[in-house]
Amino acid sequence: MSPNLALNQQVAERRAAGEDILHLGFGESRLPAFEPLVRSLITGSARNAYGPVQGDAGTRAAVAGYFTRRRLPTGPDQVVVAPGSKPLLMALNLVLPGDVVIPRPAWNTYAPQAALAGRRAVPVPIPAEAGGVPDPAALRRTLDAERRAGRDPRTVILTLPDNPTGTLAPPSLIREICEIAERECLTVVSDEIYRDVVHDPATPFLSPCEVVPHRTVVTSGLSKSLALGGWRIGVARFPDDGPGRVLRDDVLSVASEVWSTLAAPMQEVTSYAFSEPPELRAHLAASARLHGAVARAVHGLLTEAGAVCRPPTGGFYVYPDFEPIRPVLAAKGVVDSPSLARHLLDSAGLAVLAGHLLGDDTGALRFKAATSMLYGDTPALQWEALRSEEPLTLPHVAAGLSRIQDGLRRLVS
Repeated sequence: MSPNLALNQQVAERRAAGEDILHLGFGESRLPAFEPLVRSLITGSARNAYGPVQGDAGTRAAVAGYFTRRRLPTGPDQVVVAPGSKPLLMALNLVLPGDVVIPRPAWNTYAPQAALAGRRAVPVPIPAEAGGVPDPAALRRTLDAERRAGRDPRTVILTLPDNPTGTLAPPSLIREICEIAERECLTVVSDEIYRDVVHDPATPFLSPCEVVPHRTVVTSGLSKSLALGGWRIGVARFPDDGPGRVLRDDVLSVASEVWSTLAAPMQEVTSYAFSEPPELRAHLAASARLHGAVARAVHGLLTEAGAVCRPPTGGFYVYPDFEPIRPVLAAKGVVDSPSLARHLLDSAGLAVLAGHLLGDDTGALRFKAATSMLYGDTPALQWEALRSEEPLTLPHVAAGLSRIQDGLRRLVS
């Protein structure tokens, strides 16, 4: 089972047995469903017929407009909609040739999907600046080594902003990766599902599709920005040239045999969401502010405890490294990623996703924490956090932060 889903199940079982656990290991936005989205779903619920595999024309036009407003001119024929971005990524693995280069660490689904498709996942360490992309120098070395060994890396996956580090690669890094992709004839799969969860709207965002549009596929969805993980809505944008159309049609061939079409009620939601009316844009902006405020607060607690950690700039994750205090942790039997996560769960009731489950070195003292789990366990509390000018002062948010601080103090004392 996927490790994040396995952890989620483990936490549920331990809570059912009476344990008090603060769950920071699951990448869920943990915000309530925006009411206009609910109304769109209700409106679409009467639609019960199969639709086109690619998606209805109106739905695809709305998605095309979304990309176009982000400096990616797009026509409806370039768009495919699906029940989540995960199936689209899997379909790309099935139809693209060669092996797949992924950042290390990375979202825990990229490598298993490559394996399921009969591909090799080739991990390349991330740079110091940000996660979500392979370090350019390491990427060059890895490609040379792979080809000398007779292997065939042909695709590189980027995550912008990144899960698990909660950071956004700067434009300079994206240009370097694109230069390598162009020279090495790599297809770039840019997973931009967190694009609308950049904390500061002034932060520069460069999609590789702006640099090498002829070799970039962009995937996205509504699970993270609008907290609709359970509704399963994903989209992809394909290049507007001959090879891009062939790749789109290959993905549609997979789709026709696997998921048939995005559920018609969800296409109603997709059309509304990707049209981005003013009230939805205001909701997205408030969500990003909340994600940023809480992620920065948790980042501060981690660095206070002695970890080094890239400052979060997008999404709702932090990825600390406790290497600076390894001797202190070793005295408690914490010597690697599994023992660090286990110690936090057993001694402090803090559930985090160990770094080795994300492709990181098992011996490293790193983990991912999802800060979004602090917004509250009920829609009422989540709305209160979302609407607050100072969410960190709310009793339920402050209590979660205090519990993390106490757990970290026990870890390092």
